[in-house]
Amino acid sequence: MASPPLAHVVAHTVRAQIRDRTQTVINAGTGVGVAIVGPIALITHEHWRTAWIVFAVICALVTIWAACAVPSGPTNRFRTGRPDAVFPRPLLPPGSGRLVTAAALMGAGSSAIWTFGRDVLITAGGMSESASSIAWIVLGVFVVLGAAAGDLSRLGIRASWTATMLIMATATALLAAYPGIPAVAWPASAAFGAAYIALTGLLLIWGTKVYHQAPAAGVGSAFLIIALGQAAGAPVIGILSENTEPLIAFMAAAAIAALGALIRPAAPGT
Repeated sequence: MASPPLAHVVAHTVRAQIRDRTQTVINAGTGVGVAIVGPIALITHEHWRTAWIVFAVICALVTIWAACAVPSGPTNRFRTGRPDAVFPRPLLPPGSGRLVTAAALMGAGSSAIWTFGRDVLITAGGMSESASSIAWIVLGVFVVLGAAAGDLSRLGIRASWTATMLIMATATALLAAYPGIPAVAWPASAAFGAAYIALTGLLLIWGTKVYHQAPAAGVGSAFLIIALGQAAGAPVIGILSENTEPLIAFMAAAAIAALGALIRPAAPGT
């Protein structure tokens, strides 16, 4: 819910040269939270409720900060001065079908690690709670690298999307294939974290380009579909894991991600 209005503000107030980078740096803030939560989980243990209260207070303070920093009122540098009634905003503008499909496959493909990653490390790989927590800390730290998606997009969203989706697919497969080997599982976690947030950053930029008249709608649509893809993918991966084995379930998720790598913007120049 927070991402679309922030994306809208950036799209209409930040100069074009640094707009994509600004969008993806904001988006990569998730990684900072994930990286911080890991050590806190190791330290607090049974006092985890205190950590939750601290995070809630931080959220409240940041909300006040954003309310003061973000411009109020309608701000749209792309308007021509004519009323929107002359140029109605389509619900599904050209290119939105590919955007929605890519977001859905990305969400479903990422659901294996986000939902069952630590369970696989502990149950299938035999890792300790501390070792599996380190994997999540590494994942969070490398999520911050996803901020580079703004610069990555300069190579073209099409090529960047395909390469990054394949990285996420490979990381998913490796984590399930070698869950008990930290030398493999930790780098796989790192690669997944960096790839995941880079993909959300690319979708963010992709959405603002497809919905150029209403960037918040584009970002909101893409992120909603990611969540729906994860919501649909997680139970399927869980059922498949219970009826077969985690490796097969994770390989299915990796295959979904690989399929999603083929869904790209239509325009060759993007």
